[in-house]
Amino acid sequence: MKLRVTKQDLLNGIQTVQNVVSSRATLPILSNILIETQSGGLRLVATDLDMGISCVIPVNIIEEGAITISAKRFSDIIKELPDAPIEITTKKNNQVDVDCEKIKFKIMGLPKDEFPKFPEFKDKEAIPLEQSTLKNLLETTSFAVSHEETRYILNGILLEIKDNIIKLVATDGRRMALRESKLTASTKKDIKVIIPIKAIQEIIRNLKDEGEVLMMLGANQILFDINKTLIVSRLIEGEFPNYQQVIPKPAENKLMVNREDFLAAIRRANLLSTPDFQAIKFEVFKNKLVISKSTPDVGESREELDINYSGKELIVGFNPHYLIDVLKSLGEEEVRIN
Repeated sequence: MKLRVTKQDLLNGIQTVQNVVSSRATLPILSNILIETQSGGLRLVATDLDMGISCVIPVNIIEEGAITISAKRFSDIIKELPDAPIEITTKKNNQVDVDCEKIKFKIMGLPKDEFPKFPEFKDKEAIPLEQSTLKNLLETTSFAVSHEETRYILNGILLEIKDNIIKLVATDGRRMALRESKLTASTKKDIKVIIPIKAIQEIIRNLKDEGEVLMMLGANQILFDINKTLIVSRLIEGEFPNYQQVIPKPAENKLMVNREDFLAAIRRANLLSTPDFQAIKFEVFKNKLVISKSTPDVGESREELDINYSGKELIVGFNPHYLIDVLKSLGEEEVRIN
């Protein structure tokens, strides 16, 4: 293999795929990324066996071929090279030569044959989604995913498609986030899958604010095609909790409050929190909300907010982190609280 490529194009490709590479890979080959020539450019692939990412970057191919190379070492070398054309050549003994101006690196790779094959989704239905819509749905639900390994079913987001409505649900058993949106195109069948949080994070990182993403479903895997960057992930197997059961019926009395003012007030009250005294207190009056915090041996705070509310007075306490997570994920000027 022999090719010429710009530093920025190569660096963009490496950065797209290298997040998947595990620093504690059980197999040496999983610490590598696969680089192989194909018509139209250079394909880069990384995998940890549960998840894989591939992308194609523009290059000038002089001689075709493929090799796998240490993701970290390759990335570190390319970052430190000057902003000039780079020439990459592979030798028969799996040696990779990297030349840039008067700089030359020789590093050892591993043959392509040992690298896991990237899954194919031939003949699978491709469901188109607006990138901006999917990104917004994922960003406003992913904060509620559980990170406790013992509750692996909750270590991802439930994705449901039925009657041309897409729903995303996440919960850690203490709070839950649910978002839904209408599909731009109809689908042939209903879908109900759980996507791991690591894949969700990579999908969010690659999604843009315009264009489409194609989603395809395999036997126990899901694939997202984002502008020719392919992200494939194993699905979490098991039954997601019945989230409909825990959604309370709409309350008669709704509280309307400015989101940014509410978020700022909660953050200020949270300054006095300690691991043993986390909860902040809400006192709800007619058109007034008092947010207070009192922590022994630390101090106390009190703040009033103007709200739109005409229901019963009440006092309630909340973990401020749960409220901060949801309020900073939303974009609306006002929020309604039941």
